[in-house]
Amino acid sequence: MNVMVKRRVHVAAAAIVSADKKHVLIARRPSNVDHGGLWEFPGGKLAPYETGLEGLKRELHEELGVEIRRAQPLIRVHHEYSDKHILLDVWQVHEFAGEPFGREGQAVRWVAMEDLVGYPFPAANLPILRAVMLPKEYLITGEEPDDTRFESLLRRALDEDGVRLVQLRAKGLERDAYVQRAQTALALCREFGARLLLNGEPELLEQVDADGIHLTSQRLMELERRPIGEGKWLSASTHDQTQLDKAATLGCDFVTLSPLRTTPSHPDVAPMGWHDFQQLVERAGMPVFALGGMTRFDANHARAVGAQGIASIRDFWK
Repeated sequence: MNVMVKRRVHVAAAAIVSADKKHVLIARRPSNVDHGGLWEFPGGKLAPYETGLEGLKRELHEELGVEIRRAQPLIRVHHEYSDKHILLDVWQVHEFAGEPFGREGQAVRWVAMEDLVGYPFPAANLPILRAVMLPKEYLITGEEPDDTRFESLLRRALDEDGVRLVQLRAKGLERDAYVQRAQTALALCREFGARLLLNGEPELLEQVDADGIHLTSQRLMELERRPIGEGKWLSASTHDQTQLDKAATLGCDFVTLSPLRTTPSHPDVAPMGWHDFQQLVERAGMPVFALGGMTRFDANHARAVGAQGIASIRDFWK
């Protein structure tokens, strides 16, 4: 029996972010190539001797006439097509020299991040869209019984720390009290341009028009299909490969993966460490936030091993 061996294609791509941090550059694929007419993040295939960043520097110079000054790993995406296996090695470019233009005749366009979903991309690019739109810090709120103190702590995190992604976790509250707190949190998040996800049942979105739902790992494993529409964000807590696979099957937009380090709240749970974390992230196929003993000073290290960034309670909630 003949077994077709798929071609393995390693591609470097760039999410080039504007100086105002609100726009990203995309390019249109020529009509005479695969996925012609669709939009993509600029880049191209690596030569056998090149690293991802080396190949990306060459490609952006050839395609756009720009020189990378500062870039950071964003996400690595493995995608299976019928005839090939694609590895997209994606970097976020924060600083560059030159004015980008289509040196090969391709259309290029600066697009507001919130408008990216309105452009048709190849399927392999969809996890990149999520990664581009997400920050590198994810605040999980603490179990704060006092409403006034809760509001003060959240406002400080949004205002002083610049947090732009918040999960409202309040297991000690009854449903009505949780809904009331969620309305308070939503108003604050809207004031500062942050997204709010509710840690609870999807039906909560019928009472609070938050940006999405965060699933516990137990609830994640119980579900058979995505519980909310594509217009809302869905995240989940994961701890191993089985749960990551389940999150991918349900179509989660991103996940937390823990525990990376030993934490005071779970002192008996063995931490996975950076090596095992990186191995799991490599095949996750979606943005992953490192959780468990993380501080904002770990964000760049997390990005270097493939994570979106870090999630934390204690480092932001103080």
